[in-house]
Amino acid sequence: MKTRTGLKLVDRGDDGVDRAFRADVLEGLSEAQKAIPARWLYDDAGSRLFEDITKLPEYYPTRAEAEILEQRGEEFAKLIGPGRAVVEFGSGSSVKTPLLLHAIDPAAYVPLDISGDFLRAAASDLAVKFPTLPVHPVEADFMRKVVLPDQVAGLPKLGFFPGSTIGNMVARTAVDLLRTMRETLGESARLLIGMDLIKDRKMLEAAYDDAGGVTAEFNLNLARRINRELDGTIPVDDLHHLARWNDDFARIEMHLQARRDIQFDIAGKKFSMLEGETIHTENSHKFSQRSSATLLLAGGWTPVHRWTDKAGRFSLILAEASIPRSAP
Repeated sequence: MKTRTGLKLVDRGDDGVDRAFRADVLEGLSEAQKAIPARWLYDDAGSRLFEDITKLPEYYPTRAEAEILEQRGEEFAKLIGPGRAVVEFGSGSSVKTPLLLHAIDPAAYVPLDISGDFLRAAASDLAVKFPTLPVHPVEADFMRKVVLPDQVAGLPKLGFFPGSTIGNMVARTAVDLLRTMRETLGESARLLIGMDLIKDRKMLEAAYDDAGGVTAEFNLNLARRINRELDGTIPVDDLHHLARWNDDFARIEMHLQARRDIQFDIAGKKFSMLEGETIHTENSHKFSQRSSATLLLAGGWTPVHRWTDKAGRFSLILAEASIPRSAP
């Protein structure tokens, strides 16, 4: 059945379980390299933990992106213009989203997120900060085309995808998402997207394996979520968080690694892991100017302008929906 609350649309079975979550977990754990899509890290508990991560001293992306938004507001206003409906792919950050909304004078704000409670809390917070701005939260999987609320149908759209979340995806998935965003937003839309940049390996690994263990808890929360929602019996204490730089693919990889041989059930199916075997839970790809432009163009977006923080760690890119062409 599909459950709906306002504009909530999540496909759940008769047992109340998200069908897509169950399918992704069962399929991913059946593969030679066990893997689960990173989007499932962000249940309500995971979303709260990620907000904690963004405040850590090791985690530079949030501060770097906020620096750009704070210092380049006039440029955003000039290039984007007022009166757009800002459609944010992912619940709004309490830091970054207000900076953008203050800068560009939007006509409406539409946050999209798969985590319903976190979505509504973030939308309520933004509504308090911007009491005259119409806010229309939509609980949905934005990896697929989303039908936006009727209230913004006639408005020009600005997609907002901060945090370098696009880096969580391998290239083919990232391109598919960018094309889906273009479908969701429409032909004349623009997109403001964050992309983290390639830099020193030690800085990168520290950002995803902080001394306080918050990122480890964020990663391990996925196993706890599986146990809670899918009748899982994963021995969470026998897993540990692993973050490593893969230079060949220009990405940080996060894994859950077995401390010993383990066996467990999920949704009635049996699985096992040998000591040292991992579940690949997240990629965080890092970009150069050329690779970011290539990715956007492949997804149907033409880069218009690019900003970086003073330290050159992070980039925000404004792109416009590319005009379809039959030939080069």
